Amino acid sequence: MFSSMYSLWLHPLFFIRKIISLQSLDGVVNRFLVTFADAILSVYFRYCGLSLSTVRIHNNQTTMYIWAANQCNSNKPNLVLVHGFGGNSKWQFILQVTQLTRDFNVYIPDLVFFGDSYSSIPDRSVRFQAKCVCDGLKKMGVAKFSVYAISYGGFVGYRMAEEHEEMVEKLVIVSSGIVCKQDRKLEHVKNIGRSVVDLLVPKTPEDLRVLCQMTIQKYDVGRWIPDFFLWGFIAFECCMKEKEELVLDLLNEKPDIVYPVLTQETLLIWGDKDAVFPLDWGHQLHRHLGGKSKIEIIKNVGHAINFEAPHSLNQFITSFVSASG
Repeated sequence: MFSSMYSLWLHPLFFIRKIISLQSLDGVVNRFLVTFADAILSVYFRYCGLSLSTVRIHNNQTTMYIWAANQCNSNKPNLVLVHGFGGNSKWQFILQVTQLTRDFNVYIPDLVFFGDSYSSIPDRSVRFQAKCVCDGLKKMGVAKFSVYAISYGGFVGYRMAEEHEEMVEKLVIVSSGIVCKQDRKLEHVKNIGRSVVDLLVPKTPEDLRVLCQMTIQKYDVGRWIPDFFLWGFIAFECCMKEKEELVLDLLNEKPDIVYPVLTQETLLIWGDKDAVFPLDWGHQLHRHLGGKSKIEIIKNVGHAINFEAPHSLNQFITSFVSASG
């Protein structure tokens, strides 16, 4: 009798193990926790009046997922939020979305190879990312908008403003090392002392902790997060190879690459403790853009201003984009 009961209970366990195949139970649980957290973020975005749209462009070779306002208010400006590396758009704008959706008709794309956005086109340049965002928005009927872009997203936002001048009205760039000379960039990468690819596309909890230490000035967030959650976050990420190619494309920019002076009014926002793109890179970009740009510096914060000072960041964005003339 005991043997029969034992078999009765054990058989489902063997069946479950067969289902999860070669993955360890720990890996499944870890991934489940992050998947659950991501689903909670989706619920929160919907609470903020956004819904997720699937947009297919380039003869169905590219699929973009874009969070968009459920009801557009003609009295509000349109604002497109462009994320950087470090999870999909929800994880990066979670502390800002409530306030920004009150002030703007918000559109938040997942860039290609982030979230579920994907393309079979082999182009890994920021120009291609910019084209995908603008083509996706155009297909949704969004003709004009301002852009708020952070870190890697800043490179994308710059190209959006350059190549789709008729669509982009104003530009906010946060902590993005555009126009930095190649030799300075390579020297900075050398001083970091770790592979930039491994930091931006982390493969171990230690990689994620180092990334947190570099980007967040006030708190050592990585120290508080247990390994199992970090492993789950890594397992949750998709398109790792393609993301690595995005990083390499940016690092291997030609020394003579041109970033033309933009025609749009541009606001630069920097943390004075930024260890990823140092503050003097922000001043260099300000000088490059000239009279139609200004720079705001937030004290005692690092690269991840969207996490360390989201309220101050939102205030700068709102006052700049909403100002007439």
